[in-house]
Amino acid sequence: MEDKIQELANLLSETQKAHHRAYFDTDGFDPDWPIWYADYLLPKLPPLLGTDMSRSELIYLMVHLSKVQPVEAPDANWSRYYARYLVEQYK
Repeated sequence: MEDKIQELANLLSETQKAHHRAYFDTDGFDPDWPIWYADYLLPKLPPLLGTDMSRSELIYLMVHLSKVQPVEAPDANWSRYYARYLVEQYK
């Protein structure tokens, strides 16, 4: 399970870097970031999670995790936190 979490955390970090490159002119500011992340991640997640998920489900999870992670684990690495949640949710 730890390998899967790390692989997913790496994908999330890659997504963040791609997003920041795409929004370089605005210094990464994008009020629709969950939609961008979902579109980037959606085709790459099924092999890692072993299941499909809808775009709206992934958008909801991104928004949800962005709210709970600062409260539940403010010092945690965000990509590992999100990855662990996704792996545990979809095991």
